[in-house]
Amino acid sequence: MSRLWNCTPFKGFAGGMLHLVGRALLLSVTINLLCGGLLALCSVDAAAGTVPALNRRTQPVALQDRGDYWIDRTGQFTPEQVASTAAIPWKPMRTDAVYPVTSGVSMWVRFDVPPAQDAERWYLEVLYPPSIDRASLYTRDSAGGWKEQLAGDQVAVNKWPVPHLHPLFPMALSAAQPTHYLVRLENGHAFSAPLQFISEGHLIYSEQRVSLMLGIFFGLTGLAVLFCVIGIVWLRDPAYGLYALCAVLMGLTQAAVTGIGGLHLWPNWPWWNGVSTALLGTLAASATLLFTSSAVSLHERSPRLHWLIVGQASLSMVVAISLTALLPAASRVDMILALIVLLELSGLLVLVAAWERGDRFAPWLILSYLPVIVSSSWTLARYAERIPAGFFALYGMQLGLALQLPIVLAVLMLRSQQRHENTRRLHGLDRVDPATGLINGHVFATRLFRMIARSGRLDHQSAVVLIDLINSEQIQRDFGRKAANELPLRVAGRLLSTAREIDSAARLSEQRFGMLVEGPFSAEDAATLGPRIVARCLMPYKGLPVDCMAKVHVAYALIPFQGSTGQELLARLEERLAAAPANSRRTVFMLDEASPSQPPWCQSHIQPRD
Repeated sequence: MSRLWNCTPFKGFAGGMLHLVGRALLLSVTINLLCGGLLALCSVDAAAGTVPALNRRTQPVALQDRGDYWIDRTGQFTPEQVASTAAIPWKPMRTDAVYPVTSGVSMWVRFDVPPAQDAERWYLEVLYPPSIDRASLYTRDSAGGWKEQLAGDQVAVNKWPVPHLHPLFPMALSAAQPTHYLVRLENGHAFSAPLQFISEGHLIYSEQRVSLMLGIFFGLTGLAVLFCVIGIVWLRDPAYGLYALCAVLMGLTQAAVTGIGGLHLWPNWPWWNGVSTALLGTLAASATLLFTSSAVSLHERSPRLHWLIVGQASLSMVVAISLTALLPAASRVDMILALIVLLELSGLLVLVAAWERGDRFAPWLILSYLPVIVSSSWTLARYAERIPAGFFALYGMQLGLALQLPIVLAVLMLRSQQRHENTRRLHGLDRVDPATGLINGHVFATRLFRMIARSGRLDHQSAVVLIDLINSEQIQRDFGRKAANELPLRVAGRLLSTAREIDSAARLSEQRFGMLVEGPFSAEDAATLGPRIVARCLMPYKGLPVDCMAKVHVAYALIPFQGSTGQELLARLEERLAAAPANSRRTVFMLDEASPSQPPWCQSHIQPRD
């Protein structure tokens, strides 16, 4: 091998080849250095991606991968440094990407806009719910410097270039040459901020649609609050007050999420605009938990569990306020989201427990909260940057709440009606039979006395009827105790269907009923009344065997011609029924002469003045 190398021809050939390779390497290094120097001297404008032509027919125009992004971990770069630094590792933006930004970190985006006519103004829209902490749009001015437009939660909304629901920057386009832009985005936690271009005409159209949707939602919320205030005043039910608080807090939360709050309610409070979404969401979830406990009467079912729920809701409010005041956004977001999820699960468990214990309104409340739970899960996942922005992330919660509000209001109305009915029954136990809802013997005797006086004064006939249920023992032997206990209730229903609105039906004892039939009433009408009552009671009852029918005896009298007082009249009717054999084929008896006696249930009756 050494001999071959020492050979003069080969040595000359090898030396020539090495010389050529060396010159080629030197030329390559020189070219690279020249390119690097040119890149260092040139602005970054030439390397920026160019967005498609801004066409009004295809709006909004999304930036997508036409723009490049870079994460500045120091957060100290200025637009001049970004534009002049060639070593920045720019990457194309990704559709629906979540960018790892946190406090003290900045995200830079660069793009070029091709020449465009100034026939219509265009805007750059940072579509991010909730609003981003800080967004800046940089363009070169006539002197070559960078002009900044600033928006975001850390800036008062009334100082934005265009006060809007979310950052919106007017763009200065050139008709002769492309325009280069830099965007700086800052946020306390990771986010996905889709950038898109929208014309002024399309912006007005989209705002009208959003205003319609938000108007419907906030209108329903205001109606719910007004309804609850009326319920508090008239019904004095604390559940209405708690739901009014829930509706107000949910409305404020959605105002913060959609940007309505920052635009109209607190435009001069940038700090509150940044923390309102998380804080109001926690307060709304806590108030909802308290309302759930009140709606299912948890304080009556389990006082200990009720106070545990109250403690959890109160502690959650204190924790949310403390986290908002003490921790930065990157640290508190996950904790507040977990707190809201815990409150929602607690409310759902309370409803399920009440449903298992027979609460009639718990299933409807669960149904009403299902769309809210689904939409809030979507919104929370969007807020935690687990899913990209979209229609449901923007307006899903409003749709869920709009579906919930009518159901909850209907439940509150039915609940109030039931409570009112229970209260009325409790107050009317001295006047009404609790099992059948018919008047009792005392009220029956009072109305009988008044009907006698009224019939005499108006000179017309009325009728008083007693009905005895005579086959209860046979029903119990043949069909069981349950059917025997249910049969008097069925008879009461048949009497109510037979009586007119001006008549009165009463339950006088376990197996005895009474009716007062207002006149004018003829003897022929009285003769058909008794058989009609018997026939109605003999008809089959729904849910009972066909042979399970009520056999009754009916005794009646016309007034005021027979009997001078109500006590005498009732005593004679009772004696007439007692004298009828149980196996008699005759079932209707008209009062005839008999020795008067007073039934025990009306001996204490005092005749009132008519």
